[in-house]
Amino acid sequence: MKFREFLSRLPPRTLLWQTFFLIALLIIVALAAWSNIYRFFAEVPRAENLAQMVISVVNLTRTALINADPERRQDLLIDLAALEGIRIYPAEASDRLTPLPASRKMHLLTWEIRRQLGDNTRFAGSWEGLKGFWVSFRLEKEDTDEYWIMLPQERLQRSSPLEWVGWASAALVLSLGGAYLIVSRVGRPLGDLAAAARQIGQGRKPERLAEKGPQEIAEVAHAFNQMAGDLDRLDADRALILAGVSHDLRTPLARLRLGIEMSGAPPQEVAAMVADIEEMDRIIGQFLDFGRDSSQDLLHPVDLVAIIQEICAPYLLRGTTIVLDLPAAASVEARELALRRALTNLMDNALRYAGDAAPLEIAVEQGEKTVTVVVADRGPGIPADEVERMKHPFTRLERARTNTKGAGLGLAIVDRIMQRCHGRLELLPRPGGGLRACLVFPRPAAPRGKQQAKINPLIGQTSSS
Repeated sequence: MKFREFLSRLPPRTLLWQTFFLIALLIIVALAAWSNIYRFFAEVPRAENLAQMVISVVNLTRTALINADPERRQDLLIDLAALEGIRIYPAEASDRLTPLPASRKMHLLTWEIRRQLGDNTRFAGSWEGLKGFWVSFRLEKEDTDEYWIMLPQERLQRSSPLEWVGWASAALVLSLGGAYLIVSRVGRPLGDLAAAARQIGQGRKPERLAEKGPQEIAEVAHAFNQMAGDLDRLDADRALILAGVSHDLRTPLARLRLGIEMSGAPPQEVAAMVADIEEMDRIIGQFLDFGRDSSQDLLHPVDLVAIIQEICAPYLLRGTTIVLDLPAAASVEARELALRRALTNLMDNALRYAGDAAPLEIAVEQGEKTVTVVVADRGPGIPADEVERMKHPFTRLERARTNTKGAGLGLAIVDRIMQRCHGRLELLPRPGGGLRACLVFPRPAAPRGKQQAKINPLIGQTSSS
């Protein structure tokens, strides 16, 4: 288990490349193992064959020298060097020799040659600077004169190491190519599945996945398509239910409010009951906003400054103190109606909890990659460890914000709207007390080949009240 956890932490993190590199490692280890096995078991018979060839050359050369006319020996040595590459020199005590390479293959070769030619046989890797495979021999066993015979290296080395490396590399490349094709048949459908799941999480309807390939992958794709269809039908049923709620509940509430206002009850009681009815109507509106399907409302450029000013206008007319810190213009990609609901929810939330103790501040901050709308209040704030929980539906912070009404859907609605706009909601503590609710949008890419339009300084002018 620990080994699996260790492997899961190593890069790369994708299933495709992890499996690919694992198969590649297994192939490399297998090639190395088979190479060593082949080398170990093939070296003995190969050394015996090479030793037999060397022994045959030495014996034939000795026989030719013994039986040749002494006057023709010089011509024989010249022919052997020219035609066969075999050189013969008399051995001297002052000869400059270098040993053969110390390898298992060479040890087997020299051991077999010495076993058949005699224990007094000597070997060298070079003689007087001439490199080759040098073997000593005597014309007769009783002779004291010794000769050196050199065989070219190509006679002992049938294939070059580069040739082996080339074949091994070709086999490795072909094996890795096959491994990649095998793994991609699993990795590509899983990537499509992850992309479709992200689209569902963003409130969009993905295209149907191809139900083909290996049986397990096809079954997963079929199950996902069935799940996506079920979710789509649930969304349709939810929209129908919410439409019925809007009609069946709001209409009786309107009649009830009219009846209360015309009942002749004391004004204080009428105002309290009307306030309760308005709160019930607002809660119903939150349910509708939370369940509303905005996937058909496409993202398009919207002017944040103009929208904020339009939303703030009714609040300013009612005497609400709002301090605006807005640039001349700021554009983001968003769904306009959903963005208006998000800003209205944040402002209502801030005014409900902060009251009139301090002005409500709204600012637009433009960074290199983001555009942020900040709604700041001086209410009790939200502890850092409760921020994520407060984004869940039907959640309220009773200890920090008491005597509040509502269903606890305001921040959940805003968070869902921001996800569908590819942005995020941040709830941060405000220096000096309070809360900074931030709508963070990615900055839209500037169109290529077009200069940015000049901004009228009168549009979106900062205002305060």
